[in-house]
Amino acid sequence: MLKYYVRKTLSAPVYDVAIETPLQPARQLSERLGNQILLKREDLQPVYSFKIRGAYNKLVQLNTEERASGVIAASAGNHAQGLALAAKRLGVVATIVMPRTTPELKVQGVRSRGGKVVLHGDAFPEALAHALKLAEEEGYTFVPPYDDPDVIAGQGTVAMEILRQHPGRLDAIFVPVGGGGLVAGIAAYVKYLRPEIKVIGVEPDDSNCLQAALAAGERVVLGQVGLFADGVAVAQIGVHNFELCRQFVDEVVTVSTDEICAAIKDIYDDTRSITEPAGALAVAGIKKYVEREGVHGQTLVAIDSGANINFDRLRHVAERSELGEQREAIIAVTIPERPGSFKAFCEAIGKRQITEFNYRYNTDDEAHIFVGVQTHPENDPRAALVESLRSQGYPVLDLTDNEMAKLHIRHMVGGRAAYIGEERLFRFEFPERPGALFNFLDKLGGRWNITLFHYRNHGAADGRVLAGLQVPEDECHLINEALDEIGYPYWDESDNPACKLFLG
Repeated sequence: MLKYYVRKTLSAPVYDVAIETPLQPARQLSERLGNQILLKREDLQPVYSFKIRGAYNKLVQLNTEERASGVIAASAGNHAQGLALAAKRLGVVATIVMPRTTPELKVQGVRSRGGKVVLHGDAFPEALAHALKLAEEEGYTFVPPYDDPDVIAGQGTVAMEILRQHPGRLDAIFVPVGGGGLVAGIAAYVKYLRPEIKVIGVEPDDSNCLQAALAAGERVVLGQVGLFADGVAVAQIGVHNFELCRQFVDEVVTVSTDEICAAIKDIYDDTRSITEPAGALAVAGIKKYVEREGVHGQTLVAIDSGANINFDRLRHVAERSELGEQREAIIAVTIPERPGSFKAFCEAIGKRQITEFNYRYNTDDEAHIFVGVQTHPENDPRAALVESLRSQGYPVLDLTDNEMAKLHIRHMVGGRAAYIGEERLFRFEFPERPGALFNFLDKLGGRWNITLFHYRNHGAADGRVLAGLQVPEDECHLINEALDEIGYPYWDESDNPACKLFLG
């Protein structure tokens, strides 16, 4: 199997459209981690992503009849742009079916490279089904984004370059994982030529289809896929990809949204380039691996896989990057409701910088505050801050890992209402398209009174919503049935302690 993929990789004519990207030292990150960190700059490709390699290698293998019939693909972005450019170079008509939630940046990227865009569905599975339907009806040749030997071999040329650019000691290559084309191609090439080098996949902890498949010993379908790193938002690893990964990928590391945001900042600090969330996965994985294993003096490569990020999303990245670096703690503190209490609290904080302060009166005796405080993972960890405040008599609730608090509560302090009976709070991810809110309200049917509604747009494929509903106790089972039918991912936050402090 390995010989087959290595031969295909060595013969892949990807440089008709792709470039050999640099393997660039990340000097600041290397110094901080005590290891040599090298960035494989696939964000510098003509379509700002490695995907051009596999797309072109697949198209160039098609026969004259297949090219003449035109090609079609389903993609939320990077595969679409790679295929559009590859098809343009080869004089092939390309149709790309994209979810209606695809960021406009990626839609325009396809059109500007000569691709015909068809917007269909709210998520990738719907776009994929429509693309397959059109392929059958119109006679198009379907070009898969990852589950294909030619695509895998095209992506494997990344590994070919790495081994040529760095022939010396190399301990591990960290690879972002979506459907598995890139990690499978790299693993096949590296394990044949340099089997001592570890190949480590990195996935978001809410889109870990490869990790779940390896644990189960077979391909599984995730019930829900996080959309922040939209370039790797895949529910099931590919068939060909899994066969390679289960044999030749050493392990999979998962990382949080905050850790991804921190990695985007790390890459920016070293390169002055802005990476998309999926592109920063490998750096986030290296940081987690180094902390877990305590390794020093190793040479570790991160595949910086793409830079197709909506500009609007950067505010969310900046907001969360400090949390991902453990350089900010988000806490809720109860202080006395009397003159001088704020000053006393600041004295208790000491010389730490307060980054955010939200105050809400509770009773004549006490107030609740939502506070951001600068910390340092080594010199002044957040645990030390929390313990210091508690030792001085302050009731403290650490909200740094509370997703609802970071998404909604910090922007809603001051919204306490009088007691509302039978209220339940739910957090939703709405598809970011016209009519999403109306669809929610229409399917809910006006049966339950809405007591609270907070919406945030992060320039991504989804909007974040916190909603309160008055639900009689004997109808609790009905509300969950109704929300399941609507189909938006949701979480019951009724017992979240942050709600009780600031909204209850």
